[in-house]
Amino acid sequence: MDFKLKDKKAFITGAGSGIGQAMATRFAEEGAQVFVLDVDEHGGKETEAAILEAGGQGSFHFLDVTDFDAVKALFAEFGPANILVNNAGIASIGSVENTSPEEMDKIYAVNIKGPYHCLHAAIPGMKANGGGAILNMASIASRLGLSDRFAYSASKGAIFSMTLSIAKDYLADNIRCNCLCPGRVHTAFVDSYLEKNYPNNKEEMFKVLSDFQPIGRMGKPEEIAALAVFLCSDEASFTTGSAYDIDGGCTLLR
Repeated sequence: MDFKLKDKKAFITGAGSGIGQAMATRFAEEGAQVFVLDVDEHGGKETEAAILEAGGQGSFHFLDVTDFDAVKALFAEFGPANILVNNAGIASIGSVENTSPEEMDKIYAVNIKGPYHCLHAAIPGMKANGGGAILNMASIASRLGLSDRFAYSASKGAIFSMTLSIAKDYLADNIRCNCLCPGRVHTAFVDSYLEKNYPNNKEEMFKVLSDFQPIGRMGKPEEIAALAVFLCSDEASFTTGSAYDIDGGCTLLR
């Protein structure tokens, strides 16, 4: 096997479940030493266990990305990072009228300031270490108008813009920064959303959510992880300041 991330230290936030978990296990398979970062201790330890059982290198570290001091301390102790994946995020449903100030602040704290904290803490070490790769998780919500996703879309639009800014500012430091714009991906979050909101017609609504993608299904976390590996590897050394749609055709075919 060609280990694309051999000898790389990869820090992945929100790696205790879903896409983050898939990225963490795949990065470890590709030879990276993975730092599994999450507030979900149970999920984070599950990810760590899966990595170790497969013969990889990985360790779980509790991290609340909204806590600036904790983020700084973690990168000071375990850095410098070769790879940073800003994956941690939360969802929000509603228009501007029914999005409360408290909800807006919560989204801002996790989805915008969280990545900022990690970028602020990780980049100095990357610079001193000769470079690195950063991958931010944006969304098709940063590129399309989606109904009832006001706060979430705003936060992912910020991630999109942050990506361009970081890529531009650190060209001379050999730091690449790209973002992924996934469509709907089938994770435990989707299942719990259906259970909570559509307990009597889950199968019907699952089909509705799947059919939103022109390809006719939701994505798989492993498919997102595969593209993430490429963008964080040296094979993508000519790629920075790019946003990759991985959305089953949503952006260009709807």
